[in-house]
Amino acid sequence: QVQLVESGGGLVQAGGSLRLSCVASGSVFTGNAMGWFRQAPGKQRELVAWITSSGNTDYARSVKGRFSISRDNTKNTVYLQMNSLKVEDTAVYYCNALELRRRASWGQGTQITVSS
Repeated sequence: QVQLVESGGGLVQAGGSLRLSCVASGSVFTGNAMGWFRQAPGKQRELVAWITSSGNTDYARSVKGRFSISRDNTKNTVYLQMNSLKVEDTAVYYCNALELRRRASWGQGTQITVSS
């Protein structure tokens, strides 16, 4: 059974930092590009950062220069280092395969709340 387990969320003041982790089981991780997504209340889920199996990365414009994605292929884990957090970063964060056809069912996500 493929599972995605996100952790590391919490409440942080604007300007602060958090590091998220996502452990993936099954075929969703190995050899696939992985992404971090977020969904704010009343909004659609959006892709914020992604990393290929070989480590190439890219980011949504809204987080570029503040967020950093990485992965440990020996641990089936993808990370998201979030710095200089803003109130508008408040959302539930999820990880999954970047390609739609390779995605697993969404995990429970991890809540990030940034206070002003």
